[in-house]
Amino acid sequence: SNLDELRERTQNKVLRRLKDEVIDLPDKIITPIYQELKSKEYEKEVGEYVDWSGDNQNQGIAIHLAKLMKVRQIIANDKIDITCDLINQALEQEKKVIVFTNFTAPLMAMHDKFKKNSVVLHGGMKKEERQKSVDDFQNDPEKKVFISNLKAGGVGITLTAAEVVIMNDLSFVPSDHSQAEDRAFRIGQKNSVSCMYPLFENTIEQIVYNILQNKKNVIDAVMGDNLADDTILEHI
Repeated sequence: SNLDELRERTQNKVLRRLKDEVIDLPDKIITPIYQELKSKEYEKEVGEYVDWSGDNQNQGIAIHLAKLMKVRQIIANDKIDITCDLINQALEQEKKVIVFTNFTAPLMAMHDKFKKNSVVLHGGMKKEERQKSVDDFQNDPEKKVFISNLKAGGVGITLTAAEVVIMNDLSFVPSDHSQAEDRAFRIGQKNSVSCMYPLFENTIEQIVYNILQNKKNVIDAVMGDNLADDTILEHI
């Protein structure tokens, strides 16, 4: 609630070096791509949630998030065709692609669509299987699409063979996305990395995306980024 004061008190006690300050990397470009969702199933589930939440406003946030899980799954599944179109566009430009999703169903559905030239990584795989997926994507020119669970593949691996990262659906944590983007945007990357966020307009997903951006602004403000721009603090 007092970000300007917090930033002032911590700026001489926090030492932070951003990646682009210490490593000579190309650009990372983040692009939201807005789409229209036409789904009676989505409308039904949201309507039921709105009716439930009206009588349960005192319930904890965890319960509300659990109630919204079905809505998130519907969005993730309805996004598959859009994400596959983006994958095809990247492949036509001869670029390798990483796709992240929170759910198993869209992960396997997209893998089926790109069976011959894709690999997967998810929480049910053994360590050796995960490493094979990484190695195949990095070294095999025929393996052009890396499809991963966001939590399982969003940290700790290097996928610099990719120039495109697509987020099929969203986490509620900003760092989940920034960490996942940086599987491609790290030491060894020689090309610009394009991070695409296909989003359904006027849905819960757009609300979540706006919240994520606001959270990111809060983190940046506290950590001392954009010190010269006080308008950031005014709008948080």
